[in-house]
Amino acid sequence: MGGIMSQNVARLQRPVERPLSKTEQFRQMLLSPQLEFIMEAHNGLSAKIVEETGFKGIWASGLTISSALGVRDSNEASWTQVMEVLEFMADATSIPIMLDGDTGYGNFNNFRRLVRKLEQRGVAAVCIEDKLFPKTNSFLGSNQPLADIDEFCGKIKAGKDSQTDDSFSVVARIEALISGWGMDEALRRAEAYHAAGADAVLIHSKKSVGDEILTFGREWANRCPVVIVPTTYATTTPTDRFRDVDISMIIWANHNLRAAINAMRDTSRRIFEEECLNNVEGRVANLGDVFGLAGNKELAEAEDRYLASRSGVEAIVLAASRGNALQELTVDKPKCMLDVRGQPLLRRLTRSLNDAGVQNITVVTGYRGDAVDLPNIETVANAAYESTGEAASLACAKDALRGDCIVSYGDILFRGYMLNLLLDNPADIAVVVDAEWRAERASAPKRTADLVQCSLPFSVDALDESPVLLEKVDSAIAAEDADGEWVGLVKLSARGAELVRAEIEAMETDGTIGKASLPDLFNRLIAKGEKPAVVYVTGDWLDVNDAFDLARARNFT
Repeated sequence: MGGIMSQNVARLQRPVERPLSKTEQFRQMLLSPQLEFIMEAHNGLSAKIVEETGFKGIWASGLTISSALGVRDSNEASWTQVMEVLEFMADATSIPIMLDGDTGYGNFNNFRRLVRKLEQRGVAAVCIEDKLFPKTNSFLGSNQPLADIDEFCGKIKAGKDSQTDDSFSVVARIEALISGWGMDEALRRAEAYHAAGADAVLIHSKKSVGDEILTFGREWANRCPVVIVPTTYATTTPTDRFRDVDISMIIWANHNLRAAINAMRDTSRRIFEEECLNNVEGRVANLGDVFGLAGNKELAEAEDRYLASRSGVEAIVLAASRGNALQELTVDKPKCMLDVRGQPLLRRLTRSLNDAGVQNITVVTGYRGDAVDLPNIETVANAAYESTGEAASLACAKDALRGDCIVSYGDILFRGYMLNLLLDNPADIAVVVDAEWRAERASAPKRTADLVQCSLPFSVDALDESPVLLEKVDSAIAAEDADGEWVGLVKLSARGAELVRAEIEAMETDGTIGKASLPDLFNRLIAKGEKPAVVYVTGDWLDVNDAFDLARARNFT
């Protein structure tokens, strides 16, 4: 027993391993016996992409940060503006960042303040070059003046003395080869900077081959880590040639920004010339990727933890129709189960509901109801789907019309914010209306639209001040008289649900339920003084009626 207790005590006393800090990660890369690689980034998004790709570190390039800000790489962006960009990059990632610190933004005093500010923002290292402030990009002009060696060594010492984290790294960049001062001067400066406390030296060259770099590596003989930037001598292959001369780290210095410039130019040109998105949507990242990189999933999880739950909200999805216009695509399944980028249309719709906190979903099926086999939904069948309309399908789900609920068509896709707007609306009945319906009609002129007339037209200025009520909904409304199109989404409060249930029962009694649409149901409520509130949107949705719509849905994320 005593032996077991001793073992347990020993385990408790053993220090718990903690993850390496960003500065320790970077220092470990510098001192690694393996050749390491870091990749350029110039903002939070590109930094996330670098980490997502698998790189272990980030090069915060002065050239690309300046260019992304729309200014020259000549210290036109102040160091505080660069610091703001770095803060977003550091917050967005878990891997270390080395800043391209130009000349340190001034003398030794400016540099030691820079080091303290970088440490505060979680930046792991800084590289400074031995030129004069304000700097000129190394690839512009020739015979650029170099800083005095003693002055630059003093700057290195000031930076090292001011750091509070022993693992923070200062890398000294040698411009002697760039300025035509030769190999002996490059080696002399490297020795001085190393003696002054630099944790590594960066040797730079603008020749089209890497011979100078390889010579420096052999002559330097790994007296301290060497960093290189093979932008101009990119064809020096294989990379093992750099390993052979003990290069410690390679920086891929500006390629993300350069790739982005080409992509943005091509996309802008296509849209400008073609005045449409047909040849663009399939060539660009989908919005799901954008939202993923921005961390929307984490926000949704946080909302689940910290915001009031909507788990009590019911949803009814009307998905009884086949979709005859889709012809052979719906022979063995209803249109709600057609594939949209690897998932059934209905799955994308129910996921939007789930993302808004709505978990209790009832789907009204009809044609090939057996094919609706998604998890976490309830189904009720409209056996008379061939001869009845939407109101009859809703009647099949009357039991779910209790408390707060959402009613949706089963063939639509929409941005998630629409559900939040609906659920936040205090009205007993609230509908989503697209004020830019004409643009949608222009892209699909044969589509039947549920046009609406409202108490007020859409106005950006009046959105937050004047409540808007639904006056009428009818596909026969003249285009010039319409204020928008009903999207196919409605929210009901507990009282609203009771109103709709009562109206459905009245329609069952008077025999009008069979062929009635949801617009017919709304118009009956409006005639009785129960006008739904209007939530205006401007696009960001679509419905699927034919193969053209299905193709558009596959580009909708």
